[in-house]
Amino acid sequence: MIGIIGAMECEIRGLVDIMSGVTCQKFASKSFYTGKIGSTECVVALSSEGKVNSAVCTQIMIDKYDPDFIINTGVAGGVGSGISIGDIVFAESVVQHDYDVSALGMEKGYVYGIDCIYGRTDEALTRELMEIAEGMSIGVHSGVVASGDQFISSREKKDFIRSTFGAKACEMEAAAIGHVCMLNGKPFAVIRAISDGSDDGAKVDFPVFAEAAAKTTIEILVKFLKKREQR
Repeated sequence: MIGIIGAMECEIRGLVDIMSGVTCQKFASKSFYTGKIGSTECVVALSSEGKVNSAVCTQIMIDKYDPDFIINTGVAGGVGSGISIGDIVFAESVVQHDYDVSALGMEKGYVYGIDCIYGRTDEALTRELMEIAEGMSIGVHSGVVASGDQFISSREKKDFIRSTFGAKACEMEAAAIGHVCMLNGKPFAVIRAISDGSDDGAKVDFPVFAEAAAKTTIEILVKFLKKREQR
């Protein structure tokens, strides 16, 4: 079974709509849809936005469904140079940009429990997903995806995240999902479509481009699942 987590309805609805034999269960107010996409058993969850919501969702998914791996999908703000709205960023690693215990002598982003700053995604899984996107007419990038409980909409904050962590994109869930996966020894990957520039225009761009961007990630995931069926 493959696990997929999105925070917003538009990030998962296209997957749920094509599932056969779909059923829905709710735990901790999170919706978990199980069924088949093609011939692949999947559980697709709607976590709601933010690190706590996504962490709770991830642990429930692992405990209740035990997927082989988890893919976090959705939209994000572009942070790195050369990244445009509509591009796709695959996480090589994730970081919590708002986790700061530097007053205690640790570097910014260092997380207790997993005892690191950057959580590494599964290299083989990420490469497999990237190969699908590289066959499409879209911009494809890989690097650090930064998460925090903030909607980034200022040049100052964007520059901080890029310069401090070398991030390509920022959003509110991936690093928390990665944190839980690491604690459980569960492989994970992160795919994010850019919906805005994480700057002063983000509040205008996000509602305009988020749904279209999310459709691109869904298209990649469907192609990914079809390719796996052919093995």
